[in-house]
Amino acid sequence: MIRLITYIVLSLAISLGAAWLISLEGNLTIDFAGYRMQPSIGATILALIAIIIISILLFVIFRKIISTPKHLAKIAKEKKKDSGIKALNEGYIALLAGDGEKARKLAKQAQEKLQQNSGAKLLEARCDLLLGDMNNARENYRALISNPDTSLAALHGLFEQANAQKREDVALTFVSKAYQLDPSSAWAQNALFDAMTKTQQWQKALDVVTKSSPKNAHQRKEKTRKQALLRTAIAQELENSDPSSALNNVKLALKLLPDFVPAALIGAQIHINRNEIRKATSLLRRLFNITKHPQIAQLYIGAQSGASAIDQLKRAKELIGEKSDDAQIALVLANSAINAYEWSMARNILAPFISNPSQNICLALAQIEEGQNADEGKTRNWLAKAIHAPRDFAWIGDGIISDVWEPISPISGKFDVFEWKTPPSAISTKQFKGATASPKEQLEEKLLPSIKSDEPDKSASSS
Repeated sequence: MIRLITYIVLSLAISLGAAWLISLEGNLTIDFAGYRMQPSIGATILALIAIIIISILLFVIFRKIISTPKHLAKIAKEKKKDSGIKALNEGYIALLAGDGEKARKLAKQAQEKLQQNSGAKLLEARCDLLLGDMNNARENYRALISNPDTSLAALHGLFEQANAQKREDVALTFVSKAYQLDPSSAWAQNALFDAMTKTQQWQKALDVVTKSSPKNAHQRKEKTRKQALLRTAIAQELENSDPSSALNNVKLALKLLPDFVPAALIGAQIHINRNEIRKATSLLRRLFNITKHPQIAQLYIGAQSGASAIDQLKRAKELIGEKSDDAQIALVLANSAINAYEWSMARNILAPFISNPSQNICLALAQIEEGQNADEGKTRNWLAKAIHAPRDFAWIGDGIISDVWEPISPISGKFDVFEWKTPPSAISTKQFKGATASPKEQLEEKLLPSIKSDEPDKSASSS
C-alpha cells in the first residue's frame, strides 16, 4: 500500500513538473546551418532531458554489446568452477564413505576444473593413502609441502602414511616438522606427545604439554593431569639415580594433583630411603586423609625401619583407628594385627566383610584360623574360598594387573591407562611384574594340591 501511494505521488510530481516547464513564458532562438528555431524555454528543457536519457540508454546498450563475450566467458568460468566444487564435495563425501576409487576420480575432475586448488590435490593424496597407493600419495603430499597453506596438511598425510607402513622413525620426523611449523596444531601436539610417551621420553613429552594452550576448562584439566603424571614418571625414573630431582618432580606433581597416590608413594619412599621418617609420614598421612588408599597406609605402617610388629600395629591404629568401613583399609589393619599375633583383633576387624570376602581377606582369615586355633579344616576352607573369591583392588590397565602404577601400558604404549580398581572377573591376565599366571591360577597352583592331599581317598575307602 505504501509503495502504491509512493508511485502515485511521484507520478503526480513528475506530471506537475512537466506541466510547469511547458507553461514557462519566453522563447529560445537557435540558429543552426541556416535554420532558425524558436522553441519555448519549457519545451527546450524537456528536449534536453529526453536527449540525456536517450544517450544514457544508448550507452548502456552499447556497453552490454561490447561486454557480451567477456560476460559469456565469465559465465562459462563460473559454471566450470561450480562443477569443480561439486566434484570436490562429492569426492570428500565418497572418501568418508570409504569409496576410494570414486573419490580419486572426482578429485582428478576437481583438479581439471579448479586449477591450483590445493583441496583437490589433498583429496587425491588422501585417496591414494586409502587405496594403499603409497608412492602416489607420497608424491602428492610432497608436492604440497612447499605451499604454506597446505604444508601442515601434507605433513599430516605423510605422518599417517608412515604410521600405516609401521615406519615410526619417519613418522616422528614428519610430526616433529609439523610441530616446529605450528606448535599450536592439535594433531601435531597429540602425535608428538604420544610418540614421546611411547618411547618414555618424559621430559620431551612434558615440554610439549607445557607449551600447549588449552581452550576450555576440560582441556585445562587434562593438561594439568598430564603434567602431574609426567612429573611422576620422571620421578619414578630418577628415584634411585637422582633422588633429589625425583623428589622435586614429586612435589610439582602433587602441587598439580594433590591426591595423586603414585607420586606420594614415590616421594615418601625417597624420604624413607634418606631416613627422613617424619617427612615421609607427614606426606603419607596427608594423602591418606584425602584418598584412604591402602598402599598409602601400608607404606606408612612400614616406614620405620626395624620397627617391631607391635610398633607397626600401633602405627596402623594411629593412622586408621580401631576399625574401618572400607574393606581394603580394614585388610591392611587386620594384616598388621596378624603380624603382631593379635588374632582376635584381626578377626573382629574383618568380621563385617566375611559375607563377601575378597581373595586377600580369605587368605587373612585362613592365617587367623591357623594362627589362633590351629584349625586346619577351617584354614583349608578359607584357602579354597580364596580361589573363587572376588579379586582385590590393584592397578589395572589394558587388561594388565599390576601391584604398582605405571605411566604407560606395556601392551599398547598408551599413556595414563592404569587405574586403581577391582579387576573385572572376565579378565584373565598375567601379572605385570613378570608373573606367569593370573592371581586365580597362582592360588589354585599353591592351594589345591594341599587341599586335595588331605581329602579322603575314595578308592581306598571303597575297597
